[in-house]
Parts: sequence; C-alpha cells; structure tokens
Amino acid sequence: MTNRRTTTHRIALIPGDGIGNEVIPAARRVLDAVAARHGLGFSYETFDWSCERYVDQGAMMPDDGLERLRGHDAILLGAVGYPGVPDHVSLWGLLIPIRRGFQQYVNLRPIRVFEGVPSPLREAGPGDVDLVVVRENVEGEYGEIGGRLGRGLPEEMAVQEAVFTRKGVTRVLDYAFSLAERRGGNLTSATKSNGIIHTMPFWDELVAERAAAHPEVAWGQEHIDALAAKFVLDPRRFDVVVASNLFGDILSDLAAAVAGSIGIAPAANLNPERDFPSMFEPVHGSAPDIAGRGIANPLGAIWSAAMMLDHLGHAEAATGITDAIATVLAKTPVRTPDLGGTATTEEFTDALLELV
Repeated sequence: MTNRRTTTHRIALIPGDGIGNEVIPAARRVLDAVAARHGLGFSYETFDWSCERYVDQGAMMPDDGLERLRGHDAILLGAVGYPGVPDHVSLWGLLIPIRRGFQQYVNLRPIRVFEGVPSPLREAGPGDVDLVVVRENVEGEYGEIGGRLGRGLPEEMAVQEAVFTRKGVTRVLDYAFSLAERRGGNLTSATKSNGIIHTMPFWDELVAERAAAHPEVAWGQEHIDALAAKFVLDPRRFDVVVASNLFGDILSDLAAAVAGSIGIAPAANLNPERDFPSMFEPVHGSAPDIAGRGIANPLGAIWSAAMMLDHLGHAEAATGITDAIATVLAKTPVRTPDLGGTATTEEFTDALLELV
C-alpha cells in the first residue's frame, strides 16, 4: 500500500482547564480521522499549562513558554480559567502572552445558525445568519498601560489607557476588507466616535482610508450600542463585522448567542503573515460546573480544529469537518446536554466521526 501522507504539521495542544481536557481529545480524534482521509499527518505535543499549574508552581506557563511553542505550525487550546484563580491571572498568564508574543492580531469568530440548533430569535433560521466578526486582538482597550493609585483610600483611582496605533488598526482592517472581498462583499465597522473622542474618530478615519483601497466592498459603520441592538433585531443583514478589541469581544459572544449556543462557537487567533504559529480555541470557557462528567459539547473545539486546517492550507479537509457538523446537527438527534440531549462527549464525537 502506498503511503499517502505527504504533509505533516506540528501541533501544540494546550488542554488547559476544566472541559478543555475533554474537548481537545475529541478534536484530536477528528483531526486524525481527517488526516487519514486527506493524506495529512499531525504530530502533537501536549503542554500542561493551566490554572492547576499556576496553583502548584506559581505560573500558568514556564518562562520559556513562547520559545517552546514557536516551532509548531499551530496551537490548539482548550479552555482557561478555574475557581480560585482570578481571571486576570489566568488570561494574562497564558492566553494574552501567546496572542501578543506571536502577533496574533486577528481574532476571527465565524457565526452560523445551523439547522437543528434553533436561534432564540424568531427571524433567525438556518442559513439566515452567516457572519464573521473580525476583532483586533492585541491592542485597543485591552492595553497594559495604566495603574492604580491610593489603594484603599477614599481618593483611590484606576487609570486604563486604550492604545490604537496606525499599524495595528490598519492591518486588521486590511484583513477584514480582504475577507469581505472573498465573502459577500459587505463590511460593517463598529465604532463609538460620538462618545469616545480620540480613539474612535481615529479608527473611523482609518476605516475610510482602507476602504478606498478595497472599492469592491460595500461598507458602513454603526455605533456599538446600536450595532448590538441590530445584531438582535436583524442579524441577517451582516456579513463581515470589524471591531476593536473590546467591541469585538462583546459582539462575537452576542452573535454566538444569537446563533443558539456559545458552546459550539470557535475562534482563531491569527498571525496572517505566518511569522509565528496561530492559535485556535473554542470560546465556551472551562465550565467547571460540568468538568469531569464527560458531557461537554466538543463542537467548539472541533470547529476550531477545522479553522486550523483551513489556516494550514487544507480547505477541503476543513470543509469536510464543518459539513459533518452541519449534518450531525440537522440529520441526527444526537445532542450533548447543553443542546437539550443526553449524549456524552464521546458519543457525540462518535456520531460526527461517522460523517467525516
């Protein structure tokens, strides 16, 4: 028999906390099945970086963590966060250093309403909602500049600076406009320039500037409060939505809820130039209330793995996974408890594997 494996990718696995340890093995099973079918190979290295490691060793990951990841083609992350470890400790100790150290400046969040997963909105049926939120991922409102003064005193204060650079905004806008060119040709920019006097007018100016370089794309802008309302009232109108770090974070979770379940939502943290590995992760969190029970929904991790395949240049293999996701939801009754069923993580993964 001829060995069909011609392409091998080095994948770093960081299961992390809670149900991350259950959904990453499920995603790996799907990746291995796809590899066998499409002549791909994956070599995996697993890292135990987590809140448990923080409690035991005082750090989410070792000092040389980024160097240990650097040689991989991609990173697949499960979840970060656990009771007893503050969120700012877990995120700034693992997720954010990876995003910033590897210049993963695009956070990509696809949103679809699948047949079999009803949206809470009456007017959002299968096929009606198919959009992508492009979130700036390394600067903006989540900058590190600032501090606390007079802790515990009546005059205590906290200062947090938002950082918007021409380079940082321009590159994420160019990515979003290029994506819109490949999709429906429509882009919406989230802003708040009527209330935020410096950063948001700057953002708007750069949107108009980059739009001139992409004349094929019809574009507009919406103030973030009105945009959030329109995501609920008429999500079908949106195709590509580009937003700053904070606005994109909020909009993408809202859009996932509109699609019926944040439990199936994937995300990609991309370094489009491929100078560094990109990272892929479900957005459902560590769900400590159900961790260890074997009932976590693996779809977010599996869809994230499909996004990883697409990024690595295997679009056909990626589409095979997303098609299988659509089919298992539309054509079978198999559901994990978060979707109203009784299937275990393993049972749901088995059902999906029959379709890949």
